[in-house]
Amino acid sequence: ISINLLIFIPHIIIMLLGWDGLGITSFILVIYYQNSKSLAAGLITAITNRVGDVALLLSIAWTLKQGNWNIINIENFNTSIIQILAITVAAMTKRAQIPFSRWLPAAIAAPTPVSALVHSSTLVTAGVFLIIRFYPFIRSEPIFNKIILLVAVSTITIAGISATNECDIKKIIALSTLSQLGIMITRIGLGFPQITFIHIVIHALFKALLFICAGNFINSHRHRQDLRWIGNLSEIIPVTSSCMLVANTALCGFPFMAGFYSRDIIIEAASFFNYRWLILALIFISVRF
Repeated sequence: ISINLLIFIPHIIIMLLGWDGLGITSFILVIYYQNSKSLAAGLITAITNRVGDVALLLSIAWTLKQGNWNIINIENFNTSIIQILAITVAAMTKRAQIPFSRWLPAAIAAPTPVSALVHSSTLVTAGVFLIIRFYPFIRSEPIFNKIILLVAVSTITIAGISATNECDIKKIIALSTLSQLGIMITRIGLGFPQITFIHIVIHALFKALLFICAGNFINSHRHRQDLRWIGNLSEIIPVTSSCMLVANTALCGFPFMAGFYSRDIIIEAASFFNYRWLILALIFISVRF
């Protein structure tokens, strides 16, 4: 219900209801096991998302002078840098960009089907969808694209480096979600919100498949999530291993897979922009990383 309210009704107040509903639902799902680890992860998730809720409330208050709360008509009025900044901060908290990225790896304390839901298609993509919805309005500020591009590239790089030092299979997939979110925002920073929306749909499919396969691996190894205890998968569960391989190839952008057509277009698009060589190098390295 919350995600439908957020997506289908172009009204800021209804969008706020869906936004808060996603946060409450995610908090209840993350604390499912009722232990100290789940409660701590749920509190981190809830507090971080409340920062975005406050920013969204402030942006709604600043639209009072426009005489309506219709998102479709918001770009026809004079823009405010403070309002654009508030919307950007609200989206950054939900999509777990730097410096609000701590809650996403912590949310793996939830059961694996919940992680598949939260990390692939609902909570984290709500922040990306918010930027896409408001993009005709917020792109009027010239510095906006540069700021989110720098934040997205930093997020991809840090998530990739962190994943190389992890042994928890669910946390590695969560960090790959963080990297994919950075890739989506990189596209928006380059001025391609439509391609970003396509990648949201593709990412939801293969990331949910990754989490479900990881959950099957964990159940077959007595609920151990450490990769150092998981092995001989192709002999024990060959079908799940094959599905995991297919999802990984899409995640890596293997040629002729869905992830290739929505991911590697960033490298092609970035080469046509007159950015500094350092930003271009970070985009190329981080996207391939």
